[in-house]
Amino acid sequence: MMISSIICMGLLGLLVFGLGLAVSLTRARTETLYGVGDDPTSILYKMNRAHGNTIEYAPMLAVLMGYIGVHQPSHWIAWVIIAATVFRYLIVIGLVTGSTMNQFNVLRFIGALGTYITGLVLALYVIIG
Repeated sequence: MMISSIICMGLLGLLVFGLGLAVSLTRARTETLYGVGDDPTSILYKMNRAHGNTIEYAPMLAVLMGYIGVHQPSHWIAWVIIAATVFRYLIVIGLVTGSTMNQFNVLRFIGALGTYITGLVLALYVIIG
C-alpha cells in the first residue's frame, strides 16, 4: 500500500514541476515575460491555468496520500489514491488540449469531479480512519 502512495505522490510532484517548466518554456517560446493575457485559446493561458490548478490540489492530495500510506490503511483506499492521481492528470490534459477554456471539456469535468470526490474520500479517511 505504501508503494502506491509513494508512486502517486511522485507522479503529482512530476505534474507540478513538469507544468512549471512547461509554463516557463512556453513563456520563452511566446516571448512573454510577464502575465499570461486573458485569451482562453492561448497555450500560455491554458498551461498557466493547468499549473495553477495543479498547485491548488496536488499538495494536499500528496499530504493525504503520504499520511494514509504510513498508517497501514485498508486496501481499497489504494485505489482511491491511484484514482485521485489519474483524475489530476485528466484535468491537466483537458485544460491543455482543449481548443478554448470557454467551452465545456469532458476531461476537465471528469478530472475536476473525480478530484473533488477522491479528495473528500481521502480527507474523510484520515479523519475517520
